[in-house]
Amino acid sequence: MVTIRLSRGGAKKRPFYHIVVSDQRHRRDGRYTERLGFFNPVARGADETLRIDLERADYWLGKGARPSERVAALLRDYRKAQSAKGGAESEAA
Repeated sequence: MVTIRLSRGGAKKRPFYHIVVSDQRHRRDGRYTERLGFFNPVARGADETLRIDLERADYWLGKGARPSERVAALLRDYRKAQSAKGGAESEAA
């Protein structure tokens, strides 16, 4: 089965996660099919915390990929933030 999950990177005590599409049989930080974005839980200041390619995520979800619980929550929050940002831009114009 294909899953969308987090792959950990970064230094000790400074986690950084890539959001990847991979076969569930592969290790967490092992081989993946495609990288969809990143999540930086310790971002400070103007650093970007989350970026996801929603078009590719929707493609994989349409193909039957199952997101992990954390990735599903990140996708939901990111969609909400993008729709709020899009709505604010259209109101300002």
